[in-house]
Amino acid sequence: QVQLAESGGGLVQAGGSLRLSCAASGLPFSRYAMGWFRQAPGKVREFVAAISWIGSITHYADNVKGRFTISRDNAKNTVYLQMNSLKPEDTAVYYCAANRVIVTTPEFDYWGQGTQVTVSS
Repeated sequence: QVQLAESGGGLVQAGGSLRLSCAASGLPFSRYAMGWFRQAPGKVREFVAAISWIGSITHYADNVKGRFTISRDNAKNTVYLQMNSLKPEDTAVYYCAANRVIVTTPEFDYWGQGTQVTVSS
């Protein structure tokens, strides 16, 4: 059974930082691309970042480029999202996702339950 467990969300002031983690189990982690998506209240789920199997390829949404960094540790079956210079518009539930190939659309095979990130102004 595949499980993706996000952690690291919370409340932070604008300009602050958070680091999200997603621990994966039940799948050959090093053979899966990983992604982060987010969904704010009343909005559709949107792509944030994705990383290839060994981390050689990354993609970012334009509105987080230069502020967020996705990385992975295949030895720990974990993917990270370092979020700096956070803005109130970054407030959302953040989801971790796994897929056989790296894509920037929500067509991922597996999803976590999400972790809330709230940025106060």
